[in-house]
Amino acid sequence: MAIASVTSKKILRAVIYLLLSLLGIAAIYFMMDYNFLGALQMAVYGGGIIILFIFAVLLVHHIEGELEEPPTARKIGMAVLSLLGLGITLATIYAHDFKVAIASESFDIKDIGRGLLSYGDGGYILPFELISVLLLAAMIGAIIIAKGQKKSVNK
Repeated sequence: MAIASVTSKKILRAVIYLLLSLLGIAAIYFMMDYNFLGALQMAVYGGGIIILFIFAVLLVHHIEGELEEPPTARKIGMAVLSLLGLGITLATIYAHDFKVAIASESFDIKDIGRGLLSYGDGGYILPFELISVLLLAAMIGAIIIAKGQKKSVNK
């Protein structure tokens, strides 16, 4: 689905393929018994980000628009960069010695939420707030683009 999302010519189809890819990642989390991450993946990415993309596509009125074909040199350049990124990722994964961590105590989702949204060390309240401001700015930008410019009438 990810390849279909990148290679699709229709904008709305590309967004739908991206949605299916993100839901597939959530399914992998569920199969690994990471229910919290799977639910988070579905809610934040599958629910929030994709809906934002769909609204942006619908508001700009380019729903039936087709994406232009990039030049061959750009395709080759992006393929080389993608393979380079894949090589760096795989080299990093194989160079790291992963060890199985055994949890000494079980955690509840309440504990995870308190840990993520705490103000102290290891808390992630600031990144969550920054992401909410970023999403608000994206929504305002989508509305401004959708409204377009008013044409002035010369008298």
